[in-house]
Amino acid sequence: MSLLLRTHLRLAKASIRQNRARSFLTCLGIAIGIASITLILSLTGSISSLIHQEVSGIGSDLIVVRPSRNKDSVTSIVEELTAANSFERSSLSLTDVSTISSVEGVTAVAPIAISTNTLSNEENTVSSATILGTSQDFITIEPLALKYGVFISDKNSENAVVIGHNLALNLYNTSNPVGRTLTFYGQRFIIVGVLEEIDSTINFDNVNFNNALFMDIEMMEKLMDFVQIQQINVRTLNTSLLEPISNNITSALKEHRYGDTNFSVSYGDSITHPASNLLTIISSMLAIVAGISLVVGGVGIMNIMLVSVSERTHEIGIRKAVGASAYNILMQFIFEAFILSILGTILGIFLGYLLAFLVSLVTPFSPHISWVIVAVTALTTIVVAIVFGTYPALKAARKRPIDSLRYYR
Repeated sequence: MSLLLRTHLRLAKASIRQNRARSFLTCLGIAIGIASITLILSLTGSISSLIHQEVSGIGSDLIVVRPSRNKDSVTSIVEELTAANSFERSSLSLTDVSTISSVEGVTAVAPIAISTNTLSNEENTVSSATILGTSQDFITIEPLALKYGVFISDKNSENAVVIGHNLALNLYNTSNPVGRTLTFYGQRFIIVGVLEEIDSTINFDNVNFNNALFMDIEMMEKLMDFVQIQQINVRTLNTSLLEPISNNITSALKEHRYGDTNFSVSYGDSITHPASNLLTIISSMLAIVAGISLVVGGVGIMNIMLVSVSERTHEIGIRKAVGASAYNILMQFIFEAFILSILGTILGIFLGYLLAFLVSLVTPFSPHISWVIVAVTALTTIVVAIVFGTYPALKAARKRPIDSLRYYR
């Protein structure tokens, strides 16, 4: 068996070397598809890791309440991640916040209501700025730090706001505009605090805090008549009570809503949803696109194998005349398809991680190296080799020796 494998390897190497340019272009077709898949999986893994690290940094005693619309998963995820749409359709309200606050074991509750508006002062204007309505507990739940001033509280909630680092620079050209004013919703507000700059804008709240303005949610309700809340973050007494407190929150909300269950209560890894779910959906769609290029590469393998079979018809006749079976011929050409696929895969993984590294230079997403990615690409290689190498191999194996010996190039 080992002698037969060595023979197949020698013949495959000889065929590839004889047609180096053609073989390289075939491998390149496979490499492009594999590189695309590697890049997608690497970036997906990096983003997921950032979100999970943030949740781990916040702590394992966090519960998140979100609206649930009982729709198909794709529609629900897209709606929950679209801030404007969520603002119009969310089923959560301030009475739900009060209900959750009364649950035993809950130490802090921070609602999140998101809107957009134009912010302006005497110098600059920022259009479509993110305005986040919340409570004073927000700063104790989230891993945020103040660079200047204080956060909104019951003492200053009437006309006080806190802004992110980048928003401060855009509006005032300085990182410390505490005490200065700005206008939105037709009313003037005073800035009482500025957040420290946050390195990563990826988080389970789906808000870029660097470019956001924070205000008291009750004041936001006065300005907008009615506020619908996209999310409620809850801090619990300790991690051991996480599950029972989560169940108690669910029961309290169901009782308050007279049995209505159009909400979800999450903790642990499930907090990262729906962001992780949307990421999975997008990655899957991109993987399908990458798969198309991989199919093109597979067709290239089939093409070169068919040409190789045609050019080596006389050789096939000689091998069969001296005792080679149809199975031997079949395995010879399938083995050659495997060699081309493996070479293309190695090149593709290298190119994929090279692209991932280049992307990491301009984004916060560092290349995510995992054995799962290698396993997926290896499995893809096997499938491509089998699917696109079988037909040419079968065509070669079925040739009659007498007809093959009569063939001359």
